Order: sequence, then structure tokens, then C-alpha cells
Amino acid sequence: MSMQSRLESLSRRHSALDSEIHSEGLRPSPDQRVLMRLKLKKLSVKEEMDRLRARS
Repeated sequence: MSMQSRLESLSRRHSALDSEIHSEGLRPSPDQRVLMRLKLKKLSVKEEMDRLRARS
């Protein structure tokens, strides 16, 4: 997989996680553990994107 395709894939995953976070936040009683897990995954994806960009 090329670096550009990997970045695009990570970007899509980042957006999907953002949507999941938003949806969970809209629930009447959001599960804080779920929100934390999703936010940590989103941060991890962003950090990987930053590392890939730094290498190019």
C-alpha cells in the first residue's frame, strides 16, 4: 500500500471515529468509557497520519 493510500485510509478511519464519537455523545446517557476508547483510537490514527506526513 502506498503512503498516499494509507493516509487516505487513515483519514477515512479518523472521520468514521469522529462520527461514532458524535453519535455516542448524542445518546441520552453516553457511555464515558466508550467515548474515551473512541477518542483514544482517533488520537492514535491522527498520530499515525502525522508520522507518515513527517516521513514524506
